[in-house]
Amino acid sequence: MIYSMTAYAREEIKAEWGSAVFELRSVNQRYLETFFRLPEQFRSMETVLRDRLRNALNRGKVECSLRFNANPGATSELRVNESLAQAVLRSAEWVQSNGAKASINPLDILKWPGVLEAAEADMDAIQAELLAGFERALAAFIDARASEGSNMRKLIEDRLELISEEASTVRGRMPEVIEWQRERLRNKFDEAKIELDSERLTQEMVLLAQKMDVAEELDRLDSHIKETRSILRKGGACGRRLDFMMQEFNREANTLGSKSINAEITNSAVEVKVLIEQMREQIQNIE
Repeated sequence: MIYSMTAYAREEIKAEWGSAVFELRSVNQRYLETFFRLPEQFRSMETVLRDRLRNALNRGKVECSLRFNANPGATSELRVNESLAQAVLRSAEWVQSNGAKASINPLDILKWPGVLEAAEADMDAIQAELLAGFERALAAFIDARASEGSNMRKLIEDRLELISEEASTVRGRMPEVIEWQRERLRNKFDEAKIELDSERLTQEMVLLAQKMDVAEELDRLDSHIKETRSILRKGGACGRRLDFMMQEFNREANTLGSKSINAEITNSAVEVKVLIEQMREQIQNIE
């Protein structure tokens, strides 16, 4: 399985405490980079989330965002800080015993800062649910990368098949091209009224055939096709290896074009370069 570095996933979590949404998106990058946008109360989760991304991914620029909406209807139980309330009450009684005429209002005691408290939400439980939601988002994210990677693999394999066909076409045309060049050379000698013995003509044709010989380049193209298919079958984080193979393909295509003296061979060399560029564009997004 090969994986694309371009993907998107979204996971929504709903519970009594409210709702939250994780979003993961990534684009191609030479190495793995992770960026997080988290609410302040969940900033402590960043290290855990980063570790999980690094364990699951190899390359790509990955952005992770979390939107959190607390449920206003989920009222927490109110509790009284009795020790503080008693201290405030004793102070109020002391003030009253020293000449204050106002009576003590219980509601005023409860309004004192810290006397009446709302029980804090269980943040550990909320974070546990958020982490479970993140795992689901990450699984969907990896599936999306795999699906896109499968499409890329199909495209690359199709282009490899077309390159193989072009190489076979060139190989099949070479005897015809060499014979065509032989006749062309003879005609030029005849036009110039230059008489060459058969041995000299044979030597000239051997030299010409050596300059035109592209068998080695075609063999290497076949070898590169075989190696690229092997890399695709192996899968995993293979983007860098595939990128290297594209450089090797380009080298042979350039040599093939430079040795060509026939329009059909030149067209085949150009077509091979176009196919290589199409593969290279896809490979830029493979992990």
